[in-house]
Amino acid sequence: MARIAGVDVPNNKQARIGLTYIFGIGDSRAAKILAKAEVDPLAKVGTLDEDALNRIRQVIEAEGQIEGDLRKDISLNIKRLIEIQSYRGLRHRRSLPVSGQRTHTNARTRKGPRKGTVAGKKKATK
Repeated sequence: MARIAGVDVPNNKQARIGLTYIFGIGDSRAAKILAKAEVDPLAKVGTLDEDALNRIRQVIEAEGQIEGDLRKDISLNIKRLIEIQSYRGLRHRRSLPVSGQRTHTNARTRKGPRKGTVAGKKKATK
């Protein structure tokens, strides 16, 4: 497996698809990186020589944030929203949808599993 930006990229995938295993790199950004590095996007990662992998690494470093730096930036932005008590920050704090989605129905991913109605059981009398 080729190691790029601290992530093991699978050898049996195309280079365009393999780069998407790195957090912060999607399909379109992967295509731009491979174009700048002058690497065939349809070539398998396992067939790329060390020179091509080094060019990809250099382009990724020059491009911008990925992996740990990006994750840290996102978490700091969310903490800032919570601290200034913005509407979005309050939604993050309460684990509710942030971008205006409805919550009467749906939003189960964000809210978690349904909490069943706690009906009091009738105690058996002697």
